[in-house]
Amino acid sequence: MSNVPAQAAQRAAELRTTLAFHNYLYYVLDAPEIPDAEYDRLLRELQALEKDYPYLITPDSPTQRVGAAPLKEFGEVRHELPMLSLDNAFDDGEVADFDRRVRERLGTNGQIGYVAEPKLDGLAISLLYEDGLLVRAATRGDGATGEDVTQNVRTIHSVPLRLRSGAPARLEVRGEVFISRTGFERLNRDAEAAGQKLFVNPRNAAAGSLRQLDPAVTAQRPLEMYCYGVGIVEGRALPDAHYARLQLLREWGLRVYVGIERVHGLEGCVDYYRRMEQNRNALPFEIDGVVFKVDAVEEQERLGFVARAPRWAIARKFPAQEESTVVEAVEWQVGRTGALTPVAKLRPVFVGGVTVSNATLHNPDEVAKKDVRVNDTVIVRRAGDVIPEVVRVILSERPQGAVPVCMPERCPICDSPVVRPEGEAIGRCSGGLFCEAQRKGAIIHFASRRAMDIEGLGEKLVSQLVDHELLHDVASVYDLRHQREKLISLERMGEKSVDNLLAAIEESKRRNFERLVFGIGIPGVGEETARDLARHFSSLDALLHATLIDFIEKRGVQGVGKKTAEKIVEFFTGHPSLPEVKGDLADYLADLSIPLVKGNVAKALAESFGSLAALAQAGERDLVNEEQVKVPGIGRVTAENIVTFLAQAHNREVLGRLQAAGVNAMATATDAGADAQRLAGKTFVLTGTLVSLTRDQAKERLQALGAKVAGSVSKKTDYVVAGAEAGSKLAKAQELGVALLDETALLKLLGD
Repeated sequence: MSNVPAQAAQRAAELRTTLAFHNYLYYVLDAPEIPDAEYDRLLRELQALEKDYPYLITPDSPTQRVGAAPLKEFGEVRHELPMLSLDNAFDDGEVADFDRRVRERLGTNGQIGYVAEPKLDGLAISLLYEDGLLVRAATRGDGATGEDVTQNVRTIHSVPLRLRSGAPARLEVRGEVFISRTGFERLNRDAEAAGQKLFVNPRNAAAGSLRQLDPAVTAQRPLEMYCYGVGIVEGRALPDAHYARLQLLREWGLRVYVGIERVHGLEGCVDYYRRMEQNRNALPFEIDGVVFKVDAVEEQERLGFVARAPRWAIARKFPAQEESTVVEAVEWQVGRTGALTPVAKLRPVFVGGVTVSNATLHNPDEVAKKDVRVNDTVIVRRAGDVIPEVVRVILSERPQGAVPVCMPERCPICDSPVVRPEGEAIGRCSGGLFCEAQRKGAIIHFASRRAMDIEGLGEKLVSQLVDHELLHDVASVYDLRHQREKLISLERMGEKSVDNLLAAIEESKRRNFERLVFGIGIPGVGEETARDLARHFSSLDALLHATLIDFIEKRGVQGVGKKTAEKIVEFFTGHPSLPEVKGDLADYLADLSIPLVKGNVAKALAESFGSLAALAQAGERDLVNEEQVKVPGIGRVTAENIVTFLAQAHNREVLGRLQAAGVNAMATATDAGADAQRLAGKTFVLTGTLVSLTRDQAKERLQALGAKVAGSVSKKTDYVVAGAEAGSKLAKAQELGVALLDETALLKLLGD
């Protein structure tokens, strides 16, 4: 500590206190006093101090939200007080029975005071604070034992790392980790953009996010937490009422839902339930009921527990928004990316407040898993504004002749073949540039900023042009120069707007090859893969003539894995001289007692090498059957997507028209790597605002020199380029010790 200037230590302490206070205002009181930019500035100042003087870093510092290495597995935590579940009530009569039992056991005819709170649909969690510092977080598990998820919970910003003054020396807090409706939508939107599997519902997303072995992954998920109770308390007395304890938790910096109320008697419980049921879909999070708890702690203790649930609390569940009906047909809808989604056409049924006649079946795997067939009686669920889904089949009511559901072999819209890439749960129409169902999405993607960057050709205009039959595919964008008068006559389109649009379209012809490859929308080909293709192929013509052999090369012997290869090499090393084989080589090999070399393997070895002498000279590399990637960055699945897409006659026709329109179809010098790819192997992250060029331009320049430009900072990042008002990425870089470049250093690196 002697090496740390007193002024730096004092400032770091002030910043920690200030940031913790503003976290409290933001997450607990929902009353922020400063803009996000000011908060980020204070955080960056603290990060800079901690970087210069690592001794200043404390476990409760706001900079330490994600500071741990990935775990191999979660540790086990035995709860000092069991985390019990609740008994359920499914109607007002069962709540009345609960209230009667409480009064009888307490020996009173008067009204009982209850605390009523929403039952969040998330994951129960226990937080342990010692001397105000978060030291452990654990899941409920089986109630007696849970999993240690401390490092992951530390990434949740609504969980304080240190409590405010006045907290007990030792305090266990219990609550629910969840993902809000808005957070869930954003999470799935990002997953879809990245080509990843979508989450089914917020609860599963929250549970899966909290149980990631890498805390950095959890930190990317929009997890939140509300506290609803207290476990162990040591070092100070707490109020004798549950509601008062919750208010005290809020004072200590813990987040408690403001809609929790004190109610009186059965009538108060029923009234609260009715209000929450009516407003549940307007809440920012999912709930599946409400919870009633006896408010007086002394009465809770007198009532005690039964089996695995307290006698002083009950969960009043909302009625399941489910009904049964019959699947009359299954249709396959084609989305804007070509994904085929099975939709059950139902005998109309009233459920969740509306009449439902369609329900999603998600994908072919779900159809197979649930074994849904046409004419089946099924349970349909609808909650709020969520798309109705088929939950399960009532097998006992399945009629004879129920028709299995099969994914079509050809697109129901354009009749193109349907492909199902390896590892994906969905089938996709291969019609790409031709399929009418994908038309608007394909053109919007083609014109987007990261593809052909046609300014003015946005979603609304594309939709209008398609509806007026002025656009049919991406190539017809370049035919708009012949439709000037028609364009001028469109809504919100004057001469100046049209001329600007046509100029932007003409300008786009000069975009580099990789933008064109990305823009045409080959399934699985993002910006990085488009860049890999542009570096490997000299032109669109070369790419159009590529076959799977140009991407993937097989080597070795069919059926021979690493273990078999090791046994073969070991055998011939121990038998340097063998007689000449006069008969069938495969039979001879099978009789040599080489482990794992029998039947088809022996036959494949004989066919591949032709003689015993040649086989004896082979190394493991010659033997092991595997595929070698010939185009860096492109594996078999992506290669198959590319070849399949480009083999379609209608796609080739559209690409031919793009070439005829004068769209750049040749790789530039930097695409092909003429600048020696001097930044190859280096990973950059851009953050903040640059003055002399946009971030997209900086990204293109770096990529042209072989660099990879990532969206997030990790230990594998080589440089972070920080412009004005850099945010959390700069903070992360400082945490990890990643090299920082300002704009001047970047321009020097680029050669400007």
